[in-house]
Amino acid sequence: MVKFMNKTKAKEIINTLSSQFLDKPALNFSTPFELLVAVVLSAQCTDQRVNLVTRELFKGHNTPEKMLLLSQEELEKYIFSCGLYRAKAEHILSLSRDIIDKFNGQVPSTLKELQTLSGVGRKTANVVYSVAFKGDAIAVDTHVFRVANRIGLASAKSPLQTEKGLMEILDKKDWSKAHHYLIYLGRSYCKAQRPNCENCPIKDLCEKKIKK
Repeated sequence: MVKFMNKTKAKEIINTLSSQFLDKPALNFSTPFELLVAVVLSAQCTDQRVNLVTRELFKGHNTPEKMLLLSQEELEKYIFSCGLYRAKAEHILSLSRDIIDKFNGQVPSTLKELQTLSGVGRKTANVVYSVAFKGDAIAVDTHVFRVANRIGLASAKSPLQTEKGLMEILDKKDWSKAHHYLIYLGRSYCKAQRPNCENCPIKDLCEKKIKK
């Protein structure tokens, strides 16, 4: 059975986390295209590693047109350390072509259009839409899914169920912020292994404290 925390308590959690964490990603970017590429690279990779890679990649290849000056093999060499480099290179080159062919070289600004780009799923589209275009969306990746369900914001079986439930219990203006807060909470305290419950800022609000 899918369950979600009541709105009052959920709001208290978001307010508490807002005093602890940033409401923006740790990825470095200057344009929607740079953010899109960085998010693609971040799959199963740390933001720190992505930032090191994009710092070099974006020096000469920070637009769809400039990205397509690279062959797949050349792009793979840039992004090798991010892991899954072959698939990521293929997606980045394909979405660059899509942006040029379908959207006149500009990253589309709607969720529906973003998801038409090669290799761009719901989570990536939500991140780009909410961060680059200030839209109201909550991206639920594996980290947000794990943390939201662990602390009791949700009790859902899938990221999509979790996303829809969080949209119901959280204020619309907090959707994008909640994504970032939950990621930072997972990295700092609510880690997959050995969560630091004792020092967690929401330990008194958490409904599923880890039993030691």
